[in-house]
Amino acid sequence: MNDPVTEAEREIIARQLGRPPRALVAVAHRCPCGQPDVVETSPRLEDGTPFPTLYYLTCPRATAAASRLESAGRMREWQDELGTDPELAAAYQRAHEAYLATRDARDVLPTRMTAGGMPDRVKCLHALAGHALAAGPGVNPIGDRAVEEMGEWWAAGPCARPSDGDAP
Repeated sequence: MNDPVTEAEREIIARQLGRPPRALVAVAHRCPCGQPDVVETSPRLEDGTPFPTLYYLTCPRATAAASRLESAGRMREWQDELGTDPELAAAYQRAHEAYLATRDARDVLPTRMTAGGMPDRVKCLHALAGHALAAGPGVNPIGDRAVEEMGEWWAAGPCARPSDGDAP
């Protein structure tokens, strides 16, 4: 998707995060309620500091859903599966390479590290779900699993409203 961020969206993202967004480049995905739920950030913060997390989950409901999966032990289960399923490991490696290619097209960082522990570890479902939502189904197999198991976080409606309204 990667839509330019409007001022109204910047305000909504700040309300979602509880702080102003840093190094914001674009809206990378919108939840079915229409609001941003994943943003793309610059590979470097405003002061030039490398920031390897290209996609950032912003919706507090989606973030809570990813946190519930982490608390339930899904990261450990999927990490174990990476060690025993060569097809899953190969697909996860491809997700890592796709992530790097996208990030490198914006700026090459001194690290080859990507979000969520790719390609060898499952360490942050928030980052992996953000990547899966931004890139679309079939790119990041662990992120796709997380998104599927996160359920319908948007079902209660928008998580943040413009400043003239209150967050539900």
